Amino acid sequence: MQIQRLKLLNFRNYERLEVEFGPTFNLVYGKNGMGKTNLIESVYVLALTKSFRGSVDKVLVMNNKELTRIEADVLQKRVNNFKLIITGEGKTAKVNNNKVAKLSDYISNIGVILFNPDDLRIIKDSPSIRRKSLNVDISLLNNNYLKYLSSYNKILKQRNAYLKTMSVNGLSSTEYLDSLTEKLVSYGVKVEQERKRILDLVNDKILSIYNSIMGVGELTIKYVSDYEGKKPIELCKNYKNGLKRDLFLGKTDMGIHKDDYVFMVDGKPLKDYGSEGQQKNAIIAYKFALISIYKDKMGEEPILILDDLFSELDYEKINNILKLIDEKVQTIITTTEIDKIDERIASKAKKFLINNGSVEEV
Repeated sequence: MQIQRLKLLNFRNYERLEVEFGPTFNLVYGKNGMGKTNLIESVYVLALTKSFRGSVDKVLVMNNKELTRIEADVLQKRVNNFKLIITGEGKTAKVNNNKVAKLSDYISNIGVILFNPDDLRIIKDSPSIRRKSLNVDISLLNNNYLKYLSSYNKILKQRNAYLKTMSVNGLSSTEYLDSLTEKLVSYGVKVEQERKRILDLVNDKILSIYNSIMGVGELTIKYVSDYEGKKPIELCKNYKNGLKRDLFLGKTDMGIHKDDYVFMVDGKPLKDYGSEGQQKNAIIAYKFALISIYKDKMGEEPILILDDLFSELDYEKINNILKLIDEKVQTIITTTEIDKIDERIASKAKKFLINNGSVEEV
């Protein structure tokens, strides 16, 4: 999979831009604050309809403009045109000028694997950050996953509202609650199974990748879920047993909305025992594992984006990472330090100098 031509209108600091990327390596360089990350953010937004920065949609639109449009010709089995338009009223996605009715049906069309320094939050921050990241990763591989997750969240909201009603009004009948619980379990099991399946696939690949970068250390990911290893009938029973707790809290205290996964090195949580360099390399190893899984599942390589890869890593680790990049994978690398790029990549790469909203092919 390759982005051949990218067109931007009123995106962040780019009023109008057209860029033709190379099929393998693309180096986007320049000083900080010039728009390097904005450029690769547009690719990510086109693929997933939202920013990896956690930004609200309105900040993607250039000041004093009514809309932003991101458009790209993408080589898959054939060349397809993708277009995403963002306005104050919402988003419109088109494939080959045909409007896609639901964004959830659009999202898995373009495969993008991104590494950004903020991805360290996956290890350092709360379980909700990890779940959000994993949801994005799985959505690229399974178009139905977001539908299951959306249905689960809808039922969860209804169950929580009814728990509050029961508590306030002193209702004792659980017939409606039991119906909601059965539906919650039905969708939750599907979400849990897919999360476990993907993380099992990651664990099959991540150790050798991590060792290629670091040289030592046994990296694994431990999945933690209330649903793991349990059948629907057992889960429904567990919800019944926890009813008093749920009524006291006014919300559902068990379920896949509390799932977590932990990066472990040599049997210890990387969050507590690993250096920042180890954590960063663990995330990179995870991303490269996803590339391999995507290729196995989809039959083609995704697009790889490495944003500010070289901050806080030594030269040896940088080049160990660059050696992992398959030339069949279209890769976009942003950096302020182009001199650190391995010659094998630099000699084959298209180079783009970014300067305050302008892009010059060098």
